[in-house]
Amino acid sequence: MRLRQRFARHCSPFAWLMALCLSCGVVACKSLPDVEPEAPAKAVPTIATTKGALAPKQASALVARRWANASGNLKALAALEEQATGVPLIAGNKVMLLFDGPATMREMMAAARAATSSINLETYIFDQDQVGIEFADVLIEKQRQGVAVNVMVDAVGALATPAAFFDRMRQAGIRVLVFNPVNPAKARGKWELNNRNHRKLMVVDGKVAFTGGINISSTYANSSLFRSRQKPDQVDGDKVGWRDTHVKIEGPAVAPLQWSFVNLWVQQEGGELPQAEYFPTLAPVGDKIVRVLASDPAHESDIYKALVVAISEAKKSIHVTSAYFVPDQQIVDALIAAAKRGVDVRLVLPGVSDHSLIRYAGQGFYDQLLAGGVRIFELQIAVLHAKTAVIDGGWSTIGSANIDRRSFIHNYELNVVVIDPAFGAAMESAFNEDLRDSKEVTLERWRHRPWSDRIKEWMARLGEYWI
Repeated sequence: MRLRQRFARHCSPFAWLMALCLSCGVVACKSLPDVEPEAPAKAVPTIATTKGALAPKQASALVARRWANASGNLKALAALEEQATGVPLIAGNKVMLLFDGPATMREMMAAARAATSSINLETYIFDQDQVGIEFADVLIEKQRQGVAVNVMVDAVGALATPAAFFDRMRQAGIRVLVFNPVNPAKARGKWELNNRNHRKLMVVDGKVAFTGGINISSTYANSSLFRSRQKPDQVDGDKVGWRDTHVKIEGPAVAPLQWSFVNLWVQQEGGELPQAEYFPTLAPVGDKIVRVLASDPAHESDIYKALVVAISEAKKSIHVTSAYFVPDQQIVDALIAAAKRGVDVRLVLPGVSDHSLIRYAGQGFYDQLLAGGVRIFELQIAVLHAKTAVIDGGWSTIGSANIDRRSFIHNYELNVVVIDPAFGAAMESAFNEDLRDSKEVTLERWRHRPWSDRIKEWMARLGEYWI
């Protein structure tokens, strides 16, 4: 759920679209960067460890060992991605996939209860409901035990949350920062209503981090039927669960995730953070190689660049799961080019949507994609909120960024890239599970859709830059 969803509760989607376009029309539109992968200056990507960057020979030996069973040339892809983003890989991590709200909340609350030094929580939505209150109670109790608890929540994401909810946390000693206030009088720096903090991150003791697509809300308490043995033929839209993906990370990659929180806190002039060991020495705890990509509106999106590079370099497969899919033409062209060179390109997109405007805007690209050989499937048994991709079975990304201009241009977003065939196999398994619960959209059937839908798609496309 994002800016558009909070406002959409109070007006019709198309009335909201027109109002937003009119209000933002005076702002110059930013464009996404052209990403044209070229042969990198060095053939081996930079791999950081707790003792510094590995020497080229050591890095080459590590990737040869870790990526020996990869279907594509992951070393070349990783080098190209580093050239595009400037962000190194980090070795020695443990990464655990978490599916849907209940499992994720259990892991996050368990980690918070075990905290001894600090908890930094960053979320777009923190609702005052059963899940939100339980989570707040855990944070308050840890603060009372002497743990430094710092919470950053987006102002638009928190529109529906009573101020008293956060005041209760403040009264317990928790530092609560409302990101980019809606009221310009409350802004400490430059007022930028359209730039929202869409990241989801929790870092505990500087050693364990969680990130992905899940907010702190009971919306996610109704789990999807992902990997359930009993699945209905059709789903009641009012009772359907939410399908999302999160990750738990331990190891050296936690440090840049922690840094992204602290850096944004400072940028928002959130005040002095209480003393705590936010950056402890992190020993290797696993074998996963991770790249942390934190994007913001002031810079070209590294998340976007990494995705375009990975799609452009795909040799075997591109499997994307996207909650809000309103791509720009460069991504559309890259997907079609991959399909034409024989890559298996499949997209799992929403069949049950929490926001029809976004769905119609994305469907405006279906004809072009289907005609170009891209296969599209719509998930039927849940509201899709996951933002993931797995390419060539070895390159995977999980995070908060959707494939749309809002995520790549306007929002603060956070994704991790995991380059590992074993992790990629787990991602492929999840993708195939969603695929079984999806209905394929064929070009013939799509071209016989009602004219009323075509008009809605056209209208939604008019404002796709802002939605």
